[in-house]
Amino acid sequence: MRGDGRRPHDLRPLDVRLDFIEQAHGSVLYGQGRTLVLCTATVEEGVPRWLKGQGRGWMTAEYSMLPASTGERTPRAVSRGRPDGRTVEIQRLIGRALRAVCDFGALGERTLWLDCDVLQADGGTRCASITGAWIAARRALDRFGFGKALPGSIAAVSVGIVEGEAVLDLDYEEDSSAETDMNVVMTGEGALVEVQATAERDPFSRDLLDELLDLAAGGIESLTAAQLEAAAAPRADVSS
Repeated sequence: MRGDGRRPHDLRPLDVRLDFIEQAHGSVLYGQGRTLVLCTATVEEGVPRWLKGQGRGWMTAEYSMLPASTGERTPRAVSRGRPDGRTVEIQRLIGRALRAVCDFGALGERTLWLDCDVLQADGGTRCASITGAWIAARRALDRFGFGKALPGSIAAVSVGIVEGEAVLDLDYEEDSSAETDMNVVMTGEGALVEVQATAERDPFSRDLLDELLDLAAGGIESLTAAQLEAAAAPRADVSS
């Protein structure tokens, strides 16, 4: 048993609150354990200059952690003059992940903006942002009849070796003490989009890598089921 009572292959409890922001085209307050991320999606007419006239759309993401989301206050990017390297890395990851399952021809010359704001962090914020952002994106696109622009699903989960055991969906305490940790981004069909793996102590074997990927695949399957259920739920705000 882990510190919170979970078995090695258990996800943290999910709490998906749809249409959390009335004004957003698509929104979800996505909770995975104690990690809470507010994900919104906005469909905007027009594309970046380098895409104009091609009949294709674009998708981009922004990510931030609220000042009180961790034990110590996190300064806002505006007070530093620019986002830090971690923030830039994560928002690029979110954008890459969602673009992997987007049909930009079906989107037309429109931009889908994804905004992921971490309200509370207890490990796995980038994975929760990807999983929650897909729900917000799908609901925003469905609202305007552009659902075909997102034909596939995408989700992410962390796995790692903690005290010699392979475990799924690490919280902060587990992540900070893991011998190996990995973030896995995968489609609903089981295809890999991105794998971020680090040996915090000793190098790990190919066999261990395969074991962790199999563990992640089981978690992604459960997350995908939750995503599809959320995406299909009636809107709380039926106005458009």
